Amino acid sequence: MKNFIINLTMKTIKNNFKFIAILASSVLVLSCTDLEIEETDSVFSLDAGSEFTGVSDPAASLTSLAQSTSGMLGNQEAVYALQEVTTDAQLVPTRGTDWGDNGVWRSLHNHSWTATHRDVNNTWDQLNQKVYQASEIIDSRSNASAEIVAQAKFYRAFNMYLVMDMYGQVPFRNVGDGPDVIPSVLSRTEAYDFVEQDLIEALQGLPDLSAGDTDLKRGTKSAAHFALAKLYLNAHVYKGTGSADSGDMAKVIDHVNQINPSFAVHDGYFEIFQSSLDSETIFYAEDLSIGNRIWNGLHYNTVTPDNGGGGWNGFTTLAEFYDSFEGPSDTNALNSGQEERRGWVPDATNANATDNWGMAYGFWIGQAYAADGSKVKDRSGNDLIFTRDLAGLYGNGENEGIRAIKYHPYNGTPGQSESFRNHIILYRYADAHLMKAEAKMRSGDNAGALADVNLLRSIRKASPLSSLSEDDMLAERGRELYIEMSRRTDLVRFDKMTKDWLYKNPSSVGNSIYNVFPIPSKALLSNPNLVQNEGY
Repeated sequence: MKNFIINLTMKTIKNNFKFIAILASSVLVLSCTDLEIEETDSVFSLDAGSEFTGVSDPAASLTSLAQSTSGMLGNQEAVYALQEVTTDAQLVPTRGTDWGDNGVWRSLHNHSWTATHRDVNNTWDQLNQKVYQASEIIDSRSNASAEIVAQAKFYRAFNMYLVMDMYGQVPFRNVGDGPDVIPSVLSRTEAYDFVEQDLIEALQGLPDLSAGDTDLKRGTKSAAHFALAKLYLNAHVYKGTGSADSGDMAKVIDHVNQINPSFAVHDGYFEIFQSSLDSETIFYAEDLSIGNRIWNGLHYNTVTPDNGGGGWNGFTTLAEFYDSFEGPSDTNALNSGQEERRGWVPDATNANATDNWGMAYGFWIGQAYAADGSKVKDRSGNDLIFTRDLAGLYGNGENEGIRAIKYHPYNGTPGQSESFRNHIILYRYADAHLMKAEAKMRSGDNAGALADVNLLRSIRKASPLSSLSEDDMLAERGRELYIEMSRRTDLVRFDKMTKDWLYKNPSSVGNSIYNVFPIPSKALLSNPNLVQNEGY
């Protein structure tokens, strides 16, 4: 069934409305001159009068669903922006007029977003559309194979989980409902049960693939076990109980243990983000927009042989987050005593300025070098030296702020660039390992949790911890998983999303309303079953 967005004038609505069937709640944005219909949790069909009889090609529909999900996750806006730029690990400061964008980036970091924010709206639209697309494939009238149905249930659970996690309630429309049927709304606990059931049912039909298989870009038993472990780890947030239940924590451990034993923590941190698959990658998105991860923080004059246009000079990291890693605060030069996950910066004094085109891995601070070992200059001709600190959300120079790089341009060199750019990691085993450790800690097995964390730290060339608190566990997850779309969910689970950090709106500190995003205003207009989240 072909879906589309329709923009109509009031006259067109009057003359042609009888030809439009709205298969999900439509959004009517009114003005004195025109009436605009936008796709939110809505699906529009050209076929107004016919009953839904199933998708014509379930395999093709599943491919479309997988690709659109990957494209959404590769974007630096939408899910990535809401999960990372809203936290203490990422911000997009305005530099002159660059990255001003009417304040959309600044408002995410300082928690002053509203129900009309671009990413709050677009993320809602995209996720709910994909839930509906999956439901069309799952519907018995589509006559999909058992494995395709299992895949569709996995993708429905994946997308619905994000709606539940970020917005706290989920609109749901049954396939084939007419335009007069207002979508129901699942509460957070109802959505939790729905996601859980989809994943449990999907497990029966998903393939059991090993590490390194190229089909890990689709759902597998290991990916479903990972998703269930993540669901149960956050259960006390979604159920509103306030504290973790030992039964849920036992499920976390059980599902991590059921991940295919071929998966393991990979020794060589930045190799995980290279073109080839590894022992850690459980589920990845196949999308060409990996370039967003590469270039959004790199300077305009940071160039490579296959990109003479340079970076976009936007995304940065707070010095406080950088300081959570083991190593000196004023340098990240190679062999300066830092842990592996903080990466390293080429240094001409160590005769390695030309390594990897002169570009850092991990966190880039200090002098930038070019591929020939010369110092990179800023646009005014001064040495380009990335600083620890920023002037604020406004008024920054082009060199201010520490940059973070996991997907490195050097790994996309000719001959492997296509495979590299088709590899954005969504689930990896080190995350599962830390989920298991956290579940042990929340169950009272602090010794077991500490041993698990120290095993990972040993592999990552970091000193062992002597004790383990909740703050330590959250910090360890931050060090392992920075800029991988998990930081906001982690902060909420540890009740730290409302903590203070640099450039945050003081009125938002300690205010739990920012643990979820507002329901978009246009969605509230179209669906009276939705209720705005508290405080918005």
